[in-house]
Amino acid sequence: MVSQKITIKNPTGLHLRPAGNLCREAMKYKCRITFDYDGNTANAKSVLSVLGACIKCGTEITLVCDGEDERQALSNLIAYIESGLGE
Repeated sequence: MVSQKITIKNPTGLHLRPAGNLCREAMKYKCRITFDYDGNTANAKSVLSVLGACIKCGTEITLVCDGEDERQALSNLIAYIESGLGE
């Protein structure tokens, strides 16, 4: 299991489009991908779970990857989030 903290920088947070983009990117990996925020956990491969987290700009999350390709998934997802999630 690997994890890393990151701050969401999208001005609108994780609304529908960036949430969908995050899920689509997470689905490329076999490992389990979640993120922790305010004492809760969300499944990064589920749009409803990501939207239900209500992550706003400036929120710090801890991205957690656990499984076969965890290191590659963490590295690529961190880079994707830092790049603005396709927005």
